[in-house]
Amino acid sequence: MNLREIQLFMKVADHQSFTKAAEHTYLSQPSLSKVVKKLEEELQVELFDRSTRHLNLTDSGKIVYQQGQKSLESLSELKMLLDELRNVKTGKIKIGIPPFVGTVVFPNMALQFHSKYPKVWLQLVELGAKRIVHLVEDGKVDLGISVLPVDEEKLNVYPFISEEFVVIIYDDHPLASKEALYISELKNENFILFSDDFTLHDSVINACKENGFEPNVSYKTSQWDLITELISARMGIALLPKSVFYKQNHPNVKMIPIKGYVFLWRLGIITKKDAYHSFATRELLKMLVEKQNEQEPSE
Repeated sequence: MNLREIQLFMKVADHQSFTKAAEHTYLSQPSLSKVVKKLEEELQVELFDRSTRHLNLTDSGKIVYQQGQKSLESLSELKMLLDELRNVKTGKIKIGIPPFVGTVVFPNMALQFHSKYPKVWLQLVELGAKRIVHLVEDGKVDLGISVLPVDEEKLNVYPFISEEFVVIIYDDHPLASKEALYISELKNENFILFSDDFTLHDSVINACKENGFEPNVSYKTSQWDLITELISARMGIALLPKSVFYKQNHPNVKMIPIKGYVFLWRLGIITKKDAYHSFATRELLKMLVEKQNEQEPSE
């Protein structure tokens, strides 16, 4: 048994299929099957339940997978430690970030960091905030930007952005002439939401419930610009952070403040507690925290 065999086994587990794993490992399906079979014979256990359509890990398989993850993380940490020992400021930082947050934050972040560390590659992983949290907890990204709150027993949290939600509506809507709106005034409207794996989805649902109603949801999407397209086409309204309005360019879409209810979009930078962070990751984190501190008003 060697680490390469464990890595291949984990690829099969990730894809729940020998065929799909083969496409990502440049090995044939029979070769992958032989590797897994050899592992099973050596460990004297069955690693996969093959009785279902998709391959599922057995209890033994889950243990081997978990220990494999630990081994790979240890080797990755060893490489980073040696790089730092040689004072080589190169490498890659994997950043988990929700798509809209990436649109707002990432370009300036990347430009500023690249000017200081041109040999460090920033790899963006764009997913809903809920999935970003899991990626950080599992050590699959170096840091993430997520909607708060998160579990601070597992994660280090650095407050980053706080912004108010607004109503985004088309300009000839019956409510569009109002200077501000109570959320309760939207109970008969059709809502356009982010998809379920976005924390913004839950935030809007909960805000509506706290104001006495369950929202009528007409569309869900993972794309913020599609939300504003649908609003422009008079397909519904949305509750979104104010910066969404300033990113869109539809002349018939307007923004109305919310009154009578504190509704904030709070973002934080998150890292895994007790995990090793490379020199480059620590420098990026330092830059982001300092930038946010500069933007906060002094008391």
